[in-house]
Amino acid sequence: MIGVCTTLIGLVKILEARIGPSHVDEYAALTALLFLASSAASYLSMRWSSETVVSVRLEDVADSCFVLGLLCLCLISLLFAYEAV
Repeated sequence: MIGVCTTLIGLVKILEARIGPSHVDEYAALTALLFLASSAASYLSMRWSSETVVSVRLEDVADSCFVLGLLCLCLISLLFAYEAV
């Protein structure tokens, strides 16, 4: 998903010459950070599986960040498609 955000940033940079400046690339970068937080929390939850309380909390954080990232990416795509951003 970080790669999808990175691809979106690259495409926006190419298109900005035609359509003018936009904030889509900045929003996609912030969304990539959400996916990074999700994957880091997921990795740490697997590494610290012996500590169940911490592991479960990290799994919840990973799930929340991932779903929030998906929602943000979908919203960014819709706004970009309708040229609202």
